[in-house]
Amino acid sequence: MNYLRRRLSDSSFVANLPNGYMMDLQRPTPPDSSPSSTSSPASPATERRQPPGLPTPAPSPAPGLGSGSGPVSGSGSASGAGSFLSSFSSVVKSAQMAQNVAAAAHAKAAASAAEGAPPGSGQPPKPVIRKPKILLVVDDQNTDWSKYFRGKKLNGEYEIRVEQAEFSEMNLASYVTSGCMVDMQVNKGGTRVVRSFKPDFVLIRQHAYSMVPGEDFRNLVIGLHFGGVPSSNSLFSIYNFCSKPWVFSQMIKLYHALGPEKFPLNEQTFYPNHAQMVRASDITLHPHNTHTSP
Repeated sequence: MNYLRRRLSDSSFVANLPNGYMMDLQRPTPPDSSPSSTSSPASPATERRQPPGLPTPAPSPAPGLGSGSGPVSGSGSASGAGSFLSSFSSVVKSAQMAQNVAAAAHAKAAASAAEGAPPGSGQPPKPVIRKPKILLVVDDQNTDWSKYFRGKKLNGEYEIRVEQAEFSEMNLASYVTSGCMVDMQVNKGGTRVVRSFKPDFVLIRQHAYSMVPGEDFRNLVIGLHFGGVPSSNSLFSIYNFCSKPWVFSQMIKLYHALGPEKFPLNEQTFYPNHAQMVRASDITLHPHNTHTSP
């Protein structure tokens, strides 16, 4: 003991001790620990063999567990390492839990998408209700066009609703932005049916023009074309066919371009009005007809 007191009282010996060595020695010993279980960095024999003039190399602190130039106690290093490992372990556990939750949510969303259900809902998806496409058929009531489209679907998605009327039972208004709106008044079995709708397609099975008074419906064809309503035969061609001489004039162009062998035509004559037709027929029948005075 006297030897230890002399050594500890030596200032050079204390200065050459490792960092925190004296603090570990001065820390109170737990009551249940025995003197034999207390470990010391170096034994007195080792200290006697080491020259007092050589400094004892200080152990390098673990990276990340201490900072600064001052001495760090052993208890502080142990508590710092424990708190760091505890914090790191909690972070890893939190990240792992978040990853597990995200993986479970992704699997649930994939299963819902595979079943056709929207993500986040456990209920089956509601069926999408699509508005039926309206087909306007311009024809008399002798042919029921609705039976030909009953149960049919357009592109397998849209039902087809047939609205049938004659030109004389229709009226319409067309707009630049909103298209064409048709009003019709149809007598079915003595019942007057009034409807207004926006057609998606039109099928014309009636002549739009006749020389009979009150049967010129070219204005309705123009209104459908103005509203941009698609047609099986183009509305442009239907409007052109309202005048047969106009169509025949187009055929004459083909006659001259292809020749009579490939595109034969019956001989026809055009007169602008009936007066010219009567005068021409009179000249043809009586080419030498002269009037003499009494």
